[in-house]
Amino acid sequence: MATDGFHRIVYTNSHGAAYKARFQDGEVALVKEIQALNLEKDAFYREIQLLGRLHHRHLLALRGFSTGRKRLLVFDNIENGSLKEHLNDPLKTPLDWKTRLQIAIGVAAALTSVSELRSQEYLLLFSNLPMYYVSISSSSIMLDENFTAKLSDVGFFNSVRNYATMPHSSCPEDCSTQDCSNIIFQLGVLILELVTGQSPEEGDVDLIQWIQESSISSSIHRMIDPDLGGSYDSKELKKLLAVARLCIKTKDKPTISIPQISRYLQNEVDIQCYKYSRVSFI
Repeated sequence: MATDGFHRIVYTNSHGAAYKARFQDGEVALVKEIQALNLEKDAFYREIQLLGRLHHRHLLALRGFSTGRKRLLVFDNIENGSLKEHLNDPLKTPLDWKTRLQIAIGVAAALTSVSELRSQEYLLLFSNLPMYYVSISSSSIMLDENFTAKLSDVGFFNSVRNYATMPHSSCPEDCSTQDCSNIIFQLGVLILELVTGQSPEEGDVDLIQWIQESSISSSIHRMIDPDLGGSYDSKELKKLLAVARLCIKTKDKPTISIPQISRYLQNEVDIQCYKYSRVSFI
C-alpha cells in the first residue's frame, strides 16, 4: 500500500528496484526490492545484519525488512526525494550552489568511509570481511529534510558475483582496475550533473566528451545549470570541474583514490559548515 502496489519507482538497476513508500503516518521511506534470486536466506539475513550496523551521515539507514513474497529493505526518511528529481523536475525547488557543493563533498566522504571498512572496530565484529558494492547516480542519491545527500545503493553480498564490488582497500594499487575506475568514474559523472543539471544519457550535449576537451573554459558558461541563475563561485566551479575531469579520465586506469578526491574537495572547496564524519558500526 505504501508503494502503491510497487508503482512508485525511484530507480532500477542490476541490484534491484527502489520505490518511494508513503506510510499512513505520513513518513516517506525508500523501499528496495532484492532481486537476487539465487541469494540464500542466510545470506540475506547477513546483508541485513551488516547494513543494520552501518552508520554514516551520508548513508541511508536501514529501518526494517521483509522476507515475505518479496525480499524488501526499508530505509530511512527521504522526504525530499532523489537528487535527480531536483535537477530535472521543474516543479522541485532548484538546488543552490552551496547545496550542490555539499552533496559532492558528502558523497566523496561517504565513499571514503565505506572503503575504510578494515577499521579496528569492524574487525572486532566480523572475522570474514564481505565484499560490498557501491553504485552512484543522481537517481540513487536521496536528500533528507535538510538536503543532506544519502547514498542508497550500498550493500554486502558474498554469494552474488554479478554485483560491481568495491574493494576494501582504497588505494588504486590494491584494488582491481575495473572496481576502482567504475566508482571514480561514476563520481565524476555525478559532479558533472551537479554542475550542468543534465544527465549524460539525457542531455543535449555529450558531457563525457565535453569535460575531456582540451579547452572547456570558453564553453563553461553555456554548460552551467540555468537554475543556478549565475549564483556560483567561479573558482569553486573550476576546481569541481577539474575533479570531474580527473575522475572521468580514470575510466581505463585509476590514477587517483577516492580518499584523495575527498581530501581535495574538503581542502580546496570552502564549505565552512561541512563536517566530515566517518562510517561506524554499532
